[in-house]
Amino acid sequence: MSGPWCFMRAGGAVALEAVPDLPLDALRAAVVAAVGAGRRLGCWCGDGAGRVYAVLVDDAAGQLLVARAPLPDSYPALTPDCPQAHLFERELAEQYGVVPVGHPWFKPVRFHRRLTPGPDAWGRPDDEAVLPGVADMFTVAGDEVHEVAVGPVHAGVIEPGHFRFQCHGEVVFHLEINLGYQHRGIERAAIGGPHPRSMLQMEAAAGDSTIAHGWAHCQVVEALAGVAAEQPALDLRALMLELERLANHTGDLGALAGDTGFLPTASFNGRIRGDFLNLSAAVCGSRLGRGMLRPGGVRFGLDAARREDMRRRLERAGADAVHSCRLLFATASVQARFEDVGVVRPIDAAAAGLVGVARRACGHPADARRDHPADGRPGPAGPAATAEGGDVHARAFVRFAELQESLRLADGLLQRDAAATPPGALRCRPRPGHLAIGLIEGWRGPVLHLGITGDDGRFLRYKVVDPSFHNWFGLMLALRDEQISDFPLCNKSFNLSYCGFDL
Repeated sequence: MSGPWCFMRAGGAVALEAVPDLPLDALRAAVVAAVGAGRRLGCWCGDGAGRVYAVLVDDAAGQLLVARAPLPDSYPALTPDCPQAHLFERELAEQYGVVPVGHPWFKPVRFHRRLTPGPDAWGRPDDEAVLPGVADMFTVAGDEVHEVAVGPVHAGVIEPGHFRFQCHGEVVFHLEINLGYQHRGIERAAIGGPHPRSMLQMEAAAGDSTIAHGWAHCQVVEALAGVAAEQPALDLRALMLELERLANHTGDLGALAGDTGFLPTASFNGRIRGDFLNLSAAVCGSRLGRGMLRPGGVRFGLDAARREDMRRRLERAGADAVHSCRLLFATASVQARFEDVGVVRPIDAAAAGLVGVARRACGHPADARRDHPADGRPGPAGPAATAEGGDVHARAFVRFAELQESLRLADGLLQRDAAATPPGALRCRPRPGHLAIGLIEGWRGPVLHLGITGDDGRFLRYKVVDPSFHNWFGLMLALRDEQISDFPLCNKSFNLSYCGFDL
């Protein structure tokens, strides 16, 4: 694709002077044109130094398109012409006080003070408390229309989030979701880094996606430093990523079974998920993979004996998982609950910029493992697993297909010579005045990290985009015209991250 862009690959870096500096109206028009041509808005963010950066993801070409523009106090909102920008523009407003004039639903995304001094876009001064949950909500008026409010405090041990349903009887007209109650300031903490604790913070961006976020951060730091991890270390990262995918897809399919009252798969998968988590612990001592990755390589390796033992354990757990999930998909009562429930139309999924499982369940075959293999990691052998229905069944089917592909990938990786790169073998010192992008296909979808260094080689800006940031709006779409009693099933079919959104 031609145009006013700097073309990059995932895991690459470029000097800031090579990034096109456009007038804001030209950047806005270029984004609208690129999205209209089938690209996806991966990021729209400020840098803290008076500019806004746009990152477009071109899965077909395996490229990332980057450009920037001066950031004024206000500008014509991008969202009316590019709905994928709706959360990015609200985020930009709360972080830097910039007003996107004409935004259709202008309210805070999270509840925190802005990143730079001064009042935010709603006129609140720096020293004014930002009260969690205080925000306008969409309402529907009419006879027999009522509201149902759920959260932010829930009955289960889960993270806080508020769900406001506008209903007519049992039918949901509209669902609005408010998050941001547990904002941890990960992006703010990264400024001035990399710090000694940066890797720990990035691994905790979304705890069930430790490897995906950790690897994306490694890509950024390595690209900025101009170093590359050795292939055995990349193989081990890829192995841990597939184990993470196996554990979460297995657990989610079991939870979906539980939501339909199908106890065999619900019970089996809970145990099998633990088997996959224990395989991660066999590599690095952590069931979530904490401490495994580091910029420049990995911290732990596998000798031949442990690789063979893990292959046997993987084969047993994989066979159990496949059998358990086949029971689920062979049961008519389960299929009756899955099919035609929580439908997101492909045209809406594309317009909203959904990613990962939610996007592939609508027939869009994007998978960063195959489309953006910047560091030679192995990915799916064939096309990404897709489905056409956009419903609960489609999202569950994509998970099952990916689970089986991950078993194949993990077994192949365990057959490689996966000796770890010795700790400390590579030192990563970011270069000043550069921009780097990491892009890793986590189990929910693509995890994007963007790092910009200043003249001192430290992070001037660090941006994290979890797939949940794109996909919570998809859950809102899935509930329209559905029974409110279908919400738990629809919610679990997405299984999005609160903390990955709140950061």
